[in-house]
Amino acid sequence: MPAALPPLDDLIACPECDTLHHVADLPSGTKAHCQRCGVLLLTSNPSAIARVISLALTALVLIVAAVWFPFIELNASGNRSAISVIQAALAYNDGYATVLAVAVTGFIIVLPLLRLLALVYALGPLARGAAPRDHAKRAYALSERLRPWSMAEIFIVGVAVALVKVAGIASVTLGPAFWAFAGLVCVTIVQDQLMCRYSIWQALEHPKSY
Repeated sequence: MPAALPPLDDLIACPECDTLHHVADLPSGTKAHCQRCGVLLLTSNPSAIARVISLALTALVLIVAAVWFPFIELNASGNRSAISVIQAALAYNDGYATVLAVAVTGFIIVLPLLRLLALVYALGPLARGAAPRDHAKRAYALSERLRPWSMAEIFIVGVAVALVKVAGIASVTLGPAFWAFAGLVCVTIVQDQLMCRYSIWQALEHPKSY
């Protein structure tokens, strides 16, 4: 007779390469990574969720700063002009360019902001040791679905490429919003590295055992 398959509850799939692993209890303060690609699978650090929330709140502050402060200042032939991200998006407000304005605003501001708000809503009580809010699992699922569409880092790369060309015809000064966006990218990367999605789902499903 063929060997019996292990219970599905004892298996976890890597979110990157789909390799199956057996779930095991980890000593406090340790982590388990995928044997194939090295992605973080499990963690037993009780403060991990609190750190994720702290980084999410930091990212929220950076998004607000990135939206309202000047992004860059150009000086060409004595003429100075400073522009914010919102002003840049609203500049495309005629005809088909309106679609571009909506897309830029959505991908670099609205979706990242919505993802962070959903994450704070879902995990905020867990960071305080309280029971999760109603619809916390839906909010966390929404934040995970929005993760590939939050493109602040792609925006920064595109701006950097554009600045290389603009610097040849005008003097460019980077404003506070540019550095806020750069900080947002760094915070988002660190946050994603700290997030153990399996552990978060377990905490949402069984808050008393977390």
